[in-house]
Amino acid sequence: MKAFDIYADSGANIPQEISKSRGIRTISYRMTVNGEERLCYEEGVSFEETAKKFYDDMRAGAEVKTSLMNAYTFYEALLPSLQAGRDAILFTISSGISATNKQAQEAGKMLEADFPGRKVYVIDSENASMGEGLLVLKTADLRDLGESAEACAKWARENAFKTNSYLTVGDLKYLKRTGRISATLAIAGTLLNIKPVLRADGSANTKIVFYGKERGRKKALMALAEAYRERATEYEKQTVAICHGDCAEDAEYLAGLIREIGAAEIITEYYDLCTGSHVGPGTVALFFFGKDRRGNLPAAEAEKKPHGKVVTDKI
Repeated sequence: MKAFDIYADSGANIPQEISKSRGIRTISYRMTVNGEERLCYEEGVSFEETAKKFYDDMRAGAEVKTSLMNAYTFYEALLPSLQAGRDAILFTISSGISATNKQAQEAGKMLEADFPGRKVYVIDSENASMGEGLLVLKTADLRDLGESAEACAKWARENAFKTNSYLTVGDLKYLKRTGRISATLAIAGTLLNIKPVLRADGSANTKIVFYGKERGRKKALMALAEAYRERATEYEKQTVAICHGDCAEDAEYLAGLIREIGAAEIITEYYDLCTGSHVGPGTVALFFFGKDRRGNLPAAEAEKKPHGKVVTDKI
């Protein structure tokens, strides 16, 4: 029996069959679509079907709102582990993207107060989607090798910035709709077939920022692969993740480029619905372990340059 349990919010985007086989417990965000409340992730329900419906709704112009996960939700989710006398590690999306981590920290304090001697380690993944997910899976590897919860949590915190995330979107209107870019920029970009390339930055409280722009879809996907070539380490040992907003062919095209460079495994999944609501259908994102992002330009300096403009904020 493993000495502790691993939890992650549904923003980690880990495929259901992998979560189940690795003993990782998922806590779902909630959202409303045209006023209807939905779970972003539901155990035993096909995520592919849920995601396809969601992205079809977005294409049809649905009004989507995401909500903050509160401390009580985390408390209730982790309670069975502590009641069973087990510690827990809980991963959340970057605190620079959502205030969820703060709520998780509060839940951890309450649980430790109610169960003296038990520990809850709350990890800011400094990432989103499978950038968070890959960190969770690596931590599960260490758990399965017999490492303690304390050692696993320490490793996750020390290595969070080695998860690299790059993405491109299919339509700029979704970034415009949520205020991430101006209407003028969205119109100009659409007319000129400009495809932005975004990345998770290396600042504390990680945010998603502009990295570059390409003329046309294939060039944008090639730019993601080039980022992998430049920043990944030990290609032959890499588990790479590609997540997409209902554009499987583009995801497979990118996977082909990555295979040419080298990877031990490629995980492909529909893009998480919570953060997916901000970037929209047609998004393709690439996640891998590589060079530490803290070697990049700090966000405060990056915002002075076009490629460093922050494009996401609190959920």
